[in-house]
Amino acid sequence: MTVEKHPNRMTQAPSLPGANAGYMPGFGNDFETEALPDALPQGMNSPQKCNYGLYGEQLSGTAFTAPSHQNERTWCYRIRPSVKHSHRYHKIDLPLWKSAPNIVADVTSLGQYRWDPLPHTDTPLTWLTGMRTMTTAGDVHTQVGMATHVYLVNASMVDAYFYSADSEMLIVPQEGRLRFSTELGIIDLAPQEIAIIPRGLVYRVEVLEGPCRGFVCENYGQKFELPNRGPIGANCMANPRDFKAPVAAFEDREVPSTVTVKWCGAFHETKIGQSPLDVVAWHGNYAPVKYDLRTYCPVGAVLFDHPDPSIFTVLTAPSGVEGTANIDFVLFRERWMVAEDTFRPPWYHKNIMSELMGNIYGQYDAKPKGFIPGGISLHNMMLPHGPDRNAFEGASNAELTAQKLDNTMSFMFETRFPQQLTKFAGQEAPLQDDYIDCWADIEKKFDGTPGKK
Repeated sequence: MTVEKHPNRMTQAPSLPGANAGYMPGFGNDFETEALPDALPQGMNSPQKCNYGLYGEQLSGTAFTAPSHQNERTWCYRIRPSVKHSHRYHKIDLPLWKSAPNIVADVTSLGQYRWDPLPHTDTPLTWLTGMRTMTTAGDVHTQVGMATHVYLVNASMVDAYFYSADSEMLIVPQEGRLRFSTELGIIDLAPQEIAIIPRGLVYRVEVLEGPCRGFVCENYGQKFELPNRGPIGANCMANPRDFKAPVAAFEDREVPSTVTVKWCGAFHETKIGQSPLDVVAWHGNYAPVKYDLRTYCPVGAVLFDHPDPSIFTVLTAPSGVEGTANIDFVLFRERWMVAEDTFRPPWYHKNIMSELMGNIYGQYDAKPKGFIPGGISLHNMMLPHGPDRNAFEGASNAELTAQKLDNTMSFMFETRFPQQLTKFAGQEAPLQDDYIDCWADIEKKFDGTPGKK
């Protein structure tokens, strides 16, 4: 494993008493933070003159007139306004990073698919050059749908920065540790954690411990939010206090730099003369966050039957159709199984939603073989899937004592749209050609004798 030294150091706000170093707790909170004393105006957003000669600027994540409970914006007090971090743009090609719609004529997306982990390489790969798109859904131009990617990163971005005008990005590490130095502060990210980087936020990605591999859900639509708990009530699942936003941090560095922007599915590059990470203070509710998946509190059946897997939703991005998500992020982690007279693994089903799963570590209970850490499976809308024969036989005949499902953490990116395979996923990624055969040896057990089980 390698640890890189980083010449780029950000001046950071002091830690809050009782808080994790460098982070503030809460999801969707109105935060305020400053890296220099009195850099943050009080009682107003746009004073005639800001302290330290800073510029006031608003970053809006929703329309100005969005309902107040949905309105998201952050006021930034920065060394230069963002217009100084933007110059003439020219298009660049990142051929393995695709956006919807991306329908490839000679690739069939209809099917049950599974891939081995994408292998690491000695070729230097940054956050931009190491992104590999597996599926796309919807349309980036109309801001609906999503894309799923695997990242392979072994090199830090140096005097190089990125933001997506198309999407917010949900990042799920599987190997290695990354640092996201953003305009609003620093997020360090390791396996069993996730991060959300909002649309329009500039950041740089550095390798803390590599090589790094993980998964990204690129959300073109409405922002991720916590799901409604309904009769579950106020607690369990993902609790808001366990999400962490970074404290203010800034760079004041005069050095030739590159900013890459993803806009309408294309990549554009501009050259500037300084670091754009120059926000000295900020306040608002539009900010990056991280979350420790080990704090997710599962809820399940305590007597009989198997709830829908939606009971394990961590985050949801609404679609405008009530109860039908643009994206659900669902977590299958360690938990107790106690249901009586019940087939405990996920049952066989066809679903209006399209399900892409990834394995962070351990063994998934419905697929004991073949679905290994770093691997991916795809079950597109209205295609049947479920346990393989061994999982079915084991669960059907097991003694139903209380059982701890241990050493397991997998997740699902689920969407209302069909997920289209990219050319890379269909022809270059390590596809398990025999995956469909995992159901081939399921036996006919029908016996018409009355009362026979």
